[in-house]
Amino acid sequence: SKDLKGAMEILIEQKRQKLSTVEKLDEHVDFASQLIFAQNRGDLTAENVNQCVLEMMIAAPDTLSVTLFFMLILIAEHPTVEEEMMREIETVMGKQELQS
Repeated sequence: SKDLKGAMEILIEQKRQKLSTVEKLDEHVDFASQLIFAQNRGDLTAENVNQCVLEMMIAAPDTLSVTLFFMLILIAEHPTVEEEMMREIETVMGKQELQS
């Protein structure tokens, strides 16, 4: 846990440095950036920012897998939706090979 917190602190510091050097800020604003800005304004502490990023990193794979599972079940239960999705993929991708 201590190693993970240390790694998060390093990543947040790297993000903070990147934000300080970019020319167009709007292209680099994401959730972590918003947390850093909130800390800069005094709305959050460094510990708050670290904890939010850590929880986001830990929780995301679990919630993502559950969401994908239910999405796939719903698609399987609605074949017309699946057909529409496949047509859209073919329209966008053409003859290109699909990749993960």
